[in-house]
Amino acid sequence: MSDADQKIEIESITSPHHVRRVDKVKFTAICDALLPVLPTEAPGMSVAEAKAALLSNLSQELFPGGEKAGWWLKAVQLDLEAKGVIERSGKGPVRLFRTGKST
Repeated sequence: MSDADQKIEIESITSPHHVRRVDKVKFTAICDALLPVLPTEAPGMSVAEAKAALLSNLSQELFPGGEKAGWWLKAVQLDLEAKGVIERSGKGPVRLFRTGKST
């Protein structure tokens, strides 16, 4: 598999029309760990709560000791918000919940 096959283009709700290429395996791993822990209704859970909940589901090979999981969580969060898969509720701190739309 070429390097290009292992990349995925992601968006950001905070920077419309800006696309970034990131590692597909790591992005998918965080996404697969995040979505099951997020509630389906507002007010949802804070980003810190979501990170704590998903850490036990992450591959130690990809994220030893949770290393860089915070950066990847933010990348996944912004991409899924841009795609309408998750939303923020209320005012700060940011609280996230699933919308029911699939990835």
